[in-house]
Amino acid sequence: MIERTIERLFFASRWLVAPVYLGLSLALIVLGYKFFDELWHVFSHLTAVGPDGAKLLDESKVVLSLLAMVDLAMVAGLIVMVMFSGYENFVSKLDVEGSGEKLGWLGKLDAGTLKLKVAASIVAISSIHLLRKFMEAEDISNDKLMWFVIMHMAFVISALLLGLLDRLTSAAHRHSKD
Repeated sequence: MIERTIERLFFASRWLVAPVYLGLSLALIVLGYKFFDELWHVFSHLTAVGPDGAKLLDESKVVLSLLAMVDLAMVAGLIVMVMFSGYENFVSKLDVEGSGEKLGWLGKLDAGTLKLKVAASIVAISSIHLLRKFMEAEDISNDKLMWFVIMHMAFVISALLLGLLDRLTSAAHRHSKD
């Protein structure tokens, strides 16, 4: 009786994480605002000329702004992936049957696969950030640039190790089932 009550309480406590996923959906609003703020900045300064007669947005600044928007879009995609698959894995199945809308990967990402997808997304986001820093290299000290590369490589190595660990554990599970 007591054990069953405790187990039900444990199982019901998974709903405590649901507001966190709702908070992530609100974070998408913040990212959307920053994205369109950057887009507005690019369009409003595209043909603007400074007091010295030079364009306010030269080619490199346009590329940097576009990379910032790609970065924001990738972070938004990461949030959507974590939000949906995390909710489905840890709280409850999403009931979208009949609405005609279904994401192809929804319901197919377990916690391990989600970790790998998050790690790969972080590496991609870090790559874009590093590319932006390389484009601004003349304004950044060599020491800072070196630390950006080291941090990026830490993300890359972590993602590779997660993938390797996942492959090893899934191989071990396959052998134990045989």
